Amino acid sequence: MSQSKNLDPRHYDVIRGPVITEKATMLSEHNKVVFKVAKTATKPQIKAAIEKLFDVKVKSVNTLVTEGKVKVFRGRLGQRSDVKKAVVTLEEGHSIDVTTGL
Repeated sequence: MSQSKNLDPRHYDVIRGPVITEKATMLSEHNKVVFKVAKTATKPQIKAAIEKLFDVKVKSVNTLVTEGKVKVFRGRLGQRSDVKKAVVTLEEGHSIDVTTGL
């Protein structure tokens, strides 16, 4: 890892991982990428982390919190965790391939 990129270790704490679903794949056709992010992350922090980690220009960031639901598994009640997601819109000409590693 080169020091010229000026990567901050906190960027890795903000971005938890990509969301790879059918809906997220359809959004990628419109220059949007979906990531799981830390619940305390703000939109400016998410934008800065994506721009530094992937070397792209971010147009906008929309966030949503999916609240965990109660599910039954093998007769036992369980609670899914709350998840915060960020839909990141990239500027024209920029792209992120989430199928490859960072």
